[in-house]
Parts: sequence; structure tokens; C-alpha cells
Amino acid sequence: MLKIAYNPIYRHPLPEGHRFPMAKYELIHDQLVYEGTCRPDNFFSPDPIDDRWVLAVHTPDYVHQLKTLSVPAAMERRIGFPLSPGLVQREWIITQGTIDCCRFAQQDGIALNIAGGTHHAYPDRGEGFCLLNDVAVATRFLLDNQLAKKILIIDLDVHQGNGTAVIFQQEPQVFTFSMHGKDNYPLHKERSDLDIELPTGMTDELYLDLLLETLPRLLKEQKPDFLFYISGVDILASDRLGKLKISREGCRRRDEFVFEQAIRHHLPIVVSMGGGYSPRIADIVEAHCNTFRLAEKLYF
Repeated sequence: MLKIAYNPIYRHPLPEGHRFPMAKYELIHDQLVYEGTCRPDNFFSPDPIDDRWVLAVHTPDYVHQLKTLSVPAAMERRIGFPLSPGLVQREWIITQGTIDCCRFAQQDGIALNIAGGTHHAYPDRGEGFCLLNDVAVATRFLLDNQLAKKILIIDLDVHQGNGTAVIFQQEPQVFTFSMHGKDNYPLHKERSDLDIELPTGMTDELYLDLLLETLPRLLKEQKPDFLFYISGVDILASDRLGKLKISREGCRRRDEFVFEQAIRHHLPIVVSMGGGYSPRIADIVEAHCNTFRLAEKLYF
């Protein structure tokens, strides 16, 4: 059975007019149930993560700042959310959700977190709507518990996974692959193990050709035994922050190819949703729901 991490806390109240589409998490859940792709028992509600796993990636000072709401004002502005106890609790729950997905993926081949993909969080700071780096924490959890030996992080959000790149720059058991907009946030790019920078205005076929050429080669060369996939839908042509020209069908084909490669190589895969900022929230929700529909179709 497809297992999906979800908790109502994922939809956190924000000031009116805030540009982050927080409602999407609840709407994805509701749409998947409404259309019959998922049943209520497909979803599980994570507990907050134990601090020791957060501290395996993030510095004690930063974790203390988050838990005491004493993050410097400049960092809070870079994060982009007003800090509150509820927001911090949300991050601890989302991150545990990605860890829990690892167990389900090793059992069923795949598991998904309706939130997560918070790849802009560094060890000592947050930015870009990211407080904790859920994929990095889950990666560290797998390695430290000897549940995986070589992990490939496939980051196809339109923005570079800068925090993830820095966290694992000196870790030979982790290979970071980020395919992102060249002219997009962050202005200063970090160095992943493989960065592919995409020109503004790139369309479906060129994008998919790059992915079809690159991912099979990485799987052959790196020989991972576990995959994380950040499936941001901010690559869409409709996205106000994306700068690419990918159709919804192109986005769906991207996900389909990643899943087919994981199946072909018998690799468990955990999916975190990443970003999406189209003006119509229905466009964001529909593109994200395609990811879940494909998981259900291809695996179950």
C-alpha cells in the first residue's frame, strides 16, 4: 500500500497575502482522497523528530535558536516565514515524516511526504522557506543506522539544493544531483556533486532529454542503494518564480521517468514535494497530485 506522510499542521497559518502557497498541502491530501487515488489509510501522521537526528545535520546553536524562537531577524527574513512555536513544530513533524518514509520505501519501493524537500536549509541557518533540511536529516539517519551505504539525492526543484550541497560536500556516501534554473534563486550557487544549470525558458523536450541522458548514467556510475527525490513543480511554465517553460505533461513525464528508473534498478525511493508557486493554486495541486497518481499506478 502506498504510504504518504501528512499531518494537518503542514498547512500553517501565514499573514494574508503571503506568497507561499501553504494551502496546497491540505488540498493535495483532499484531492487524492476525493478522486479515489488514495484512501485515508494511505496516510500516516508523523510524530515530531527526536532532536538527536536533527543535531546530526544542524548545529546546536541553530537548533537552539529555532526552539527558543531566537533566530536573528536577518535570518528570519531570509527564511521568509514569521517564526512561531507552531511553525517550528511543523518542521520537526515534516522531517520525521521523511524519515518514516524511508522505512516504508524499503518495504514497498516508494513512499512520499506531502511536504518536505526543504533543501535551502544549511547546517547553521535557514533560508528560502526552509528551516530544517528534511532530506539531509533522513539521509544522515539512514547512514548512521547502517540502513544504506550509498545514497543518491535527485533534486529536480527549479532552485538549486544549496543547503544539501554544502551538508554533503565531504560525504563520499552521498551523491547530490541538482538540475535547476541557472538564472534563479539562489544567486550564489553552491557546488553539488553534479549541477546542471538550465537556461531561462527551457522547454519540455530539452529538459527531458537532459534528464534521460543523465539519471541512468548516474545510477550506473554511483551504484546507490537508496534514492531521495525532490519533485518540485516550480519547473512549470505557469510558475511565477520558475523561469522555465515546462508543461504539466512534461512535469508528469519527468516524475514517471524517475520512478521507472528506480523500479528498473530495484532502488527504494522517498519523495518530498519541494516547491511550486503558480498563481493558480489549482495548477500547483494538480501537478503535485500527478506525482502521487504515478506512484500508485507504477508501484501498486
